[in-house]
Amino acid sequence: MKIGFIGLGNVGAKLAGTLLRNGYALTVRDLDPQLVQDFVRRGATSADSPRAMAAVTDLIITCLPSPAASAAVVAGSDGLLEVLRPGQIWLEMSTTDHAEVLRLGALIQARGGLVMDCPVSGGCHRAATGNISIFAGGERATFERVLPVLATMGRRILHTGPLGSASRLKVVTNYLCTVHLAALAEALTVCSVAGLDMNTAYDAIRISSGNSFVHETESQVILNGSRDINFTMDLVIKDVGLFDQLARDHHVPLELSPLVLEMFRDGQRRYGAREFSPNIIRRLEDACQVRVLGHGFPAQITDDEPEERGYEVVARPAG
Repeated sequence: MKIGFIGLGNVGAKLAGTLLRNGYALTVRDLDPQLVQDFVRRGATSADSPRAMAAVTDLIITCLPSPAASAAVVAGSDGLLEVLRPGQIWLEMSTTDHAEVLRLGALIQARGGLVMDCPVSGGCHRAATGNISIFAGGERATFERVLPVLATMGRRILHTGPLGSASRLKVVTNYLCTVHLAALAEALTVCSVAGLDMNTAYDAIRISSGNSFVHETESQVILNGSRDINFTMDLVIKDVGLFDQLARDHHVPLELSPLVLEMFRDGQRRYGAREFSPNIIRRLEDACQVRVLGHGFPAQITDDEPEERGYEVVARPAG
């Protein structure tokens, strides 16, 4: 199967790299020519446009920063739709608006193409080793056809139901990550101001009922001082905004979501849109005139699990 990959950002480059490392014939595209050239040097080919990519591939993957970017790739000038063939597959791996996935998916399907939304979860460090989790929404037959590709890029693959279901679940999980991060910023700052040893505080949380995936990863780069988790405040605002919109569409009177969204909007105003998201703790550090740091924590998180072939996770049956 010939695969095209559009979007070689923090996550996309690692997913595409896993495909290339595992022997897939890969064509890549990104607006940054240096990112493209790095892949070409490693054996990939490049395409000058989404249209040119669709002409030479069987499956096209997009991993892009916004719904507008995905729309331009699919339906814009020189987009995929101009040459899409029946049976060709589009996998949308961006974290995006499920309504836009449905709209663009309908355009693909009208041309005889197949489509799934397949956002990932687990961080850049797991994307780099092929151990990230993948949600997959779409027809079961299409899922089974693309499962070998998904199982190369990820470890745990969950078929979430119809098209759009994966994107909705992804913004739910990203919202939960953001709530955990905001709470950890408060908890770690209180520990620091109270004079507790921060290495001990980290392990106390890690072995307790207060633990979370976010603590085991993002708290480490907070305590290192790098705050480098390869995820920025503008992306947090986009993702939590999508969750907040989903809730409002269904008339759910949320309280935490608007509060967390405003915290990160304030962080963006103070520190910039491209500031690393764990630096939301700076709002409290500045207010308390402290620097929340530990000793011996890594500047970036790496995955210590060996790369293994992925597998389908089967949801528990209803009823």
